[in-house]
Amino acid sequence: MRDSRTPEIAPRDEVAKVVSPTCRRSRPCRTATPTSSLHPPAKMRRSILFACAASLVVATPRDMRVHERRDEVPSGFVAEGPAPANQVLNLRISLTQNNPAGLEDALYATRTPGAGQYGQNLSKEQVNAFVAPSPDTASAVNAWLSSHNLTSTTISPAGDWLCVQMTVQQANNLLDANYTTFTHQKTGKKTFRTLSYSIPASMNGHVNLVYPSTMFPIEARGSPVASSVARRSVMSSLTQRDTPISCNLTVTPTCIQDIYDLPATLATQTGNRIGVAGFDNEYVDEADLKLFLQNYRPDLNASTTFEVQSVNNGQNPQNQSLAGAEADLDIQWTVGLASGVPVTFYSVGETNGASGLEDWVDLANALLSEDTPPHVFTTSYSWNEPNVTESMARSLCNMYAQLGARGTTVIFSSGDGGVDGGVGGEQCPEFVPTFPSTCPFVTSVGATAFLPPEEAAPYSSGGFSNIFARPSYQDTAVSKFLTQLGDTYEGKYNASGRGFPDVSAQGADMVSVYQGRDTKGGGTSFSAPVIASTVALLNDELIAAGKGTLGFLNPLIYANPDAFTDVARGDNPGCGTNGFTAVEGWDPLSGVGTPIYSALRKAAGL
Repeated sequence: MRDSRTPEIAPRDEVAKVVSPTCRRSRPCRTATPTSSLHPPAKMRRSILFACAASLVVATPRDMRVHERRDEVPSGFVAEGPAPANQVLNLRISLTQNNPAGLEDALYATRTPGAGQYGQNLSKEQVNAFVAPSPDTASAVNAWLSSHNLTSTTISPAGDWLCVQMTVQQANNLLDANYTTFTHQKTGKKTFRTLSYSIPASMNGHVNLVYPSTMFPIEARGSPVASSVARRSVMSSLTQRDTPISCNLTVTPTCIQDIYDLPATLATQTGNRIGVAGFDNEYVDEADLKLFLQNYRPDLNASTTFEVQSVNNGQNPQNQSLAGAEADLDIQWTVGLASGVPVTFYSVGETNGASGLEDWVDLANALLSEDTPPHVFTTSYSWNEPNVTESMARSLCNMYAQLGARGTTVIFSSGDGGVDGGVGGEQCPEFVPTFPSTCPFVTSVGATAFLPPEEAAPYSSGGFSNIFARPSYQDTAVSKFLTQLGDTYEGKYNASGRGFPDVSAQGADMVSVYQGRDTKGGGTSFSAPVIASTVALLNDELIAAGKGTLGFLNPLIYANPDAFTDVARGDNPGCGTNGFTAVEGWDPLSGVGTPIYSALRKAAGL
């Protein structure tokens, strides 16, 4: 537990307030253009180019130091030769923040139950003051770029992220790199990456990372899994158990309300909001949502809809043939369960025509640029942690900490690959954790199946991070599990790593409407919006009572395990093993369990 006090912070004049960058091939890095149908973005301005100080010496090649490297090309990619010298790259540069430890201290001081500042949200200016680069860092980096005739655009409200457009030839000179054309064997798509890059010795301590240099565009996972793995062949016996009639055949919003005690009455606070992430050109069809509400929430107005916010020219065309299964279910289960809470769909366009973590950076910066970001933000996509460089994982995790400090609960599905992350079969000597679930500042959600009692779904991912250490808030719960586990799977996971998921919810035989048809599916893609809706309903009551929103949720979760129904059955096989087994208390399949709304109200101070 941390007891650092949140400082009184004045806004910094040096910080550029810029949102939603659009950095596309053959076009300069620039800010997104708002449309009349979207929320107007915050005021945008170009980054400051600092004058080169007379005493600053431009580094020679002898001054270069390798900053990041990888030893081999990722599986599935083949090198085709040097990248074309005139190929345009849009690189993002993360600058060293002036006080990231202070941000973490303030986050815990305001989100740990019992702390004197518990429940107090930090302002945008307070958060920016922690993460803004020092004037020396900003000056040094911009002077370095200027010496190579390059200019930058600030793409974060604190000024700690820059976007720089340059050719391959310029990038090779700037970074002492060897950008190469790589072809993905399965898709045939070409990408331009280097296996290592360097920065001048004088930039050490100023530059955090340059992306995407050594990280390849491996697509995130987000599609729901088939429901046949969820209930197997036990439906006939389910109806004979003590199961709510609403849950007999499929899991509907009414079923979730019954088993988790969620209110069906309309929320009252218009300032409350859920944000839903949309990637991979997945679009939400309004006709599908209307049919979902008619079929499964007839007590709600079937015309209830959602707003759309564009990031990187993301779209949401209304053509049913373009509807995405993931986007449809995410919106249907937030609009349809968080009764009356406004929902915003953030449609993220693909930078450089390829899905990559730069789009996730741009989305996080767009949220941080808002004066009032959503109180809950849910994402049903994940990456296998080994596919993410440590520097990028830590940088994104820091952005989620910023959101949590400002009062946003950041939720991610734990993934649908079991203990092997979906790599398949026995092709994994070690278990494969999923990111961003391994970030200690997000709430990771696993899936359960069967009623009653619930058990962990076999596809639900869970395990331990190889990047992030175990946070103190879960130390007691995770240590208990590891004691029970003993030396089973020793060497296959990092026992000192952050354990995930934190909680779980139903993710089997879930209803949705896709391209005009009723469907049934499963996966943590369903579980995440269930938890997001639960938190949003709690926030509605908190705001009505004059209290702060929940924000970063995990310390509250682990301090109140009785506010969840324990899940002590199931496993998540993979890597030629049965995977982890659900036990009494926290486990890396179901977390601390599924929510009990009435108990969570009490834990939240209602």
